[in-house]
Amino acid sequence: MVKLLLKWDIKSGQEQPYFEFIMQEFAPGLMRLGLQPTEAWYTVYGQGPQILTGAVTDDLETMKQILDGDEWRELREKLLTFVANFSYKVIQASGRFQL
Repeated sequence: MVKLLLKWDIKSGQEQPYFEFIMQEFAPGLMRLGLQPTEAWYTVYGQGPQILTGAVTDDLETMKQILDGDEWRELREKLLTFVANFSYKVIQASGRFQL
């Protein structure tokens, strides 16, 4: 299994539209693409990204196809209207919490 780890901070004043987008478009869009969500963490206090989330696919080739696709680009671009400090990486899934 291969995991996509994403992290970001929600822009100030964008909290309500952000959460609506995540629930109505982003999460369903990831699943439609073939990504299986594994976790979502919201940092309330302390250092680090405000949001950390992950999703898996069976293999690296599938992940590459998803991340090279137009639907992923559209989801990411819309997400960027609500968030700052966005980054992501692809790693080998371990079955444990990963950063």
